[in-house]
Amino acid sequence: MAGGWARDGAVEEQIEASIADELARMKARTGPVGESLTHCAECEEPIPEARRVAIPGVKLCIECMQECDAGYKARPGINRRGSKDSQLR
Repeated sequence: MAGGWARDGAVEEQIEASIADELARMKARTGPVGESLTHCAECEEPIPEARRVAIPGVKLCIECMQECDAGYKARPGINRRGSKDSQLR
């Protein structure tokens, strides 16, 4: 049931669109591919053999990867509905 000027099923369409957008974003995010490097691309330290075998295509050592991951910030979801409560956060 939609309210106002929205047609019936509009809320469900918005929810489905949000889910589809997030799934597309997750599928676009790929891990390392190709051949692993023997030395880190950032600091030139050797990458341990166990890491190269465990993660094919690895380019960074553990320390540099931790620094890279620490800088990553999750992006907030899209507020398609525009409710007053979600706008106050």
